[in-house]
Amino acid sequence: MTREVWLALYVFALAVFVGYEVIARVPSALHTPLMSATNAIHGVVLLGAILVAGAATDLTSRILGFVALVFGAANVFGGFAVTERMLDLFRNEKRDRT
Repeated sequence: MTREVWLALYVFALAVFVGYEVIARVPSALHTPLMSATNAIHGVVLLGAILVAGAATDLTSRILGFVALVFGAANVFGGFAVTERMLDLFRNEKRDRT
């Protein structure tokens, strides 16, 4: 493998480790606001997937770009659905009926 591939794998492994450590230490009271913020970040990830898929020149890159696009879209829409359900738990039923 080339040096660029190893560097990309190294950055990916570091991002996975740092992401896990950051999310694992978040208290449950901050989870809903954090989900809202990460939904915005995942929008940027989705844009990156679109750019990668559009700039792909060979079939493997196109397939990987499409898979990244599908996973990114599922993550964005799923994140908003989870956030909406969590916010519904905090809504006052009496206030919402009037």
